[in-house]
Amino acid sequence: QNYLTNGMLEIDSNLIENSIRPLALGRKNYLFAGSHDAAENIAMFYSFFGTCKKHDIDPLRWLKFVMDNIQATPVKNFKELLPQFINRDLI
Repeated sequence: QNYLTNGMLEIDSNLIENSIRPLALGRKNYLFAGSHDAAENIAMFYSFFGTCKKHDIDPLRWLKFVMDNIQATPVKNFKELLPQFINRDLI
């Protein structure tokens, strides 16, 4: 009823529901991953790709860059390969 007294409030929550739909679908997909480890891997990739989307990075280009460079990257520098920290000029 608050939207009746405040014109800034939306009548429905469609925008929010649409933004969280991929998360809900992901949760459902985890049930059919085959194992707990597989579900954790799926969740990890959902997170990586969601971070790419948030930072306006093409997930396929990011993943290709990581796969091409992960062997040459020292373990202490793995953080630099994450989408939020990657040098966008490289991908």
